[in-house]
Amino acid sequence: MNHDPLLISFFLFLAGLLTFALWLAMNYNKLVRLRNRADAMWADIDVQLKRRHDLVPNLVQVVSGYATHERGTLDEVTQARNQAVAATSPAQQAEAENMLTGALSRLFANVERYPDLKAEGDFQRLETQLAQLENVIAMSRQAYNLTVQAYNNAVDTFPTNIAAWLSGFQERPYLTAEESDRSLPQIDLDLSAAPPAPTAAH
Repeated sequence: MNHDPLLISFFLFLAGLLTFALWLAMNYNKLVRLRNRADAMWADIDVQLKRRHDLVPNLVQVVSGYATHERGTLDEVTQARNQAVAATSPAQQAEAENMLTGALSRLFANVERYPDLKAEGDFQRLETQLAQLENVIAMSRQAYNLTVQAYNNAVDTFPTNIAAWLSGFQERPYLTAEESDRSLPQIDLDLSAAPPAPTAAH
């Protein structure tokens, strides 16, 4: 029984095309899952960042009542906050949040010169809330960056980079933190000030 070489070649071509389509679909779905996971984590970070944005005007108002000579720093904080609110992409958001972080760090450093302000109840409350938010944001940022790393690795490495190129997937920026983050208010749990544990009675 003779087989037509053209027919055999046609079926082999169809089989190869089907195999490639299945492979492309599998890798496309993998990229989509990673992208959706990064989007979900970014949405969680965005919620925390919006809470920080909401606290900043109250902080500026409280500080301006005590530290009248810090107008320039307060204006810098307000401008950075407005830019962060207006950011529309993770890349813009990361840059704007770093600017806001730096401005807040300089503001809190200047507040050290105003003991009455540091003792003010509203300022202490806002300082504590900001510190708690910074801790949550830092943890969420680390988880987000790990997911982005997995996604970027899939976009850049063979063979999924072929599916990424054909499907239009691109690298995502990391949400980085500046060194000035360390200057933001921190909640200090001073365990050395805790009373000694009672000793067992003999």
